[in-house]
Amino acid sequence: MGYQDHILYLKRCIEVSKDAREHGNTPFGAVLVSPEGQILLEQRNVEITESKCTGHAEAMLMEAASKSYDKLYLWGCTLYTTAEPCAMCAGSIYWGNVGRVVYGITEKRLAELTGDDEQNLTLNLPCTEVFARGRKNIKVIGPFPELEQETVAVHAGFWT
Repeated sequence: MGYQDHILYLKRCIEVSKDAREHGNTPFGAVLVSPEGQILLEQRNVEITESKCTGHAEAMLMEAASKSYDKLYLWGCTLYTTAEPCAMCAGSIYWGNVGRVVYGITEKRLAELTGDDEQNLTLNLPCTEVFARGRKNIKVIGPFPELEQETVAVHAGFWT
């Protein structure tokens, strides 16, 4: 897949993140794409409560993907996401065996947007560092500065 394909799938993630926000959830979206370029799964963030703290789009997408596809197949897939995966989501991607991650904005940029909002007290831990501690060569591509404004716009007025 080429650069323009990455842009196309990231734009789809932005649409999924808008859907998350419209449903009252934090504005994040993720898409799983097959080696042939077919969208296999889409996932928005869901309500995060005291009894469910793992409603991140990437982690939930990986849970569904691991139930639907074998690990060998998933290694050839790409997970696209609006923001760089947090440590939890990076772990689910690692254990789910997806071989490539493409993201729109960095975790650092996300922290600038969310500030001290309790819904997203993000770690200062890039997904590349999480993956580097493992034994899989997961390829990471991002950020995409040309999509930053569109990605960030979905967050406008959401965080306190």
